[in-house]
Amino acid sequence: MTATYVVTDIEATGFRPGRNSMLSFAAVAVTGTGEELGRFEAVLAELPGAEWDPGTRSWFETSEPEALAAATADPREPEEVMADFVGFVSGLPGPRVFAAHPLAFDGSWIDHYLRRFTDHQLLDGLYAADPLFHDSLCLRSYAAAVTGRFVGDVSPATLPSEWLGDVRHTHRAIDDALGYAHLLAELLRRAGRVGAP
Repeated sequence: MTATYVVTDIEATGFRPGRNSMLSFAAVAVTGTGEELGRFEAVLAELPGAEWDPGTRSWFETSEPEALAAATADPREPEEVMADFVGFVSGLPGPRVFAAHPLAFDGSWIDHYLRRFTDHQLLDGLYAADPLFHDSLCLRSYAAAVTGRFVGDVSPATLPSEWLGDVRHTHRAIDDALGYAHLLAELLRRAGRVGAP
C-alpha cells in the first residue's frame, strides 16, 4: 500500500488562527515517487472580526505585493472552500498523509478551518471510520533528518533548488506547494522510503 501525500501551503494575515485569517491555500497530492494526483487552490474571505498582524501586512505590502494580490483575488466564503477541500481530499486514494513545511504553521491553520467549517480536523482521531487524513508529516523536520542539518537552518533558500523541482518560492500558495511536493519526493528517495505508507 502506498500513501497519498497532500502537500499543502497556506498564506495568512498573521500567525494566530481565528484572531487572524487564512487568505489562501493550495494542496498538491502526490505519491511517494512524486507522481501528481491532483491540485487544489483557493482564496478565502477573511473571517468576521479578524485582524491583520501589522508585521505581516507590512511584509506583504513591501516585500511580496504579487503574493498578496494572488492571496486576495476573488475570495470565496471559507465554508464553501473547506467543503470543497474535504471533497478533494476524500476523493484521493488512501492512506492520505497531510504534509507541510513546517507542519506546525500550515497544519494549525488547516486544522482550525476544518474544525470551524466542517466535521473534520487535521487528525480525526484513532477511532474515526473514514478519517480525512491518516497521518501528517513535517517536511522541514524530515528535511533536517535526511540532511543532518539543524531544523532551523532548513528552508527553500538553503536547500538545492533542484530538490524543489526548480520551482521558485514565491509565497503564492500553489507555487510553494508544488515546490514542497518535489521536495517530499526527493527526501523520500534519499531516505530510501519511496512508496512506503
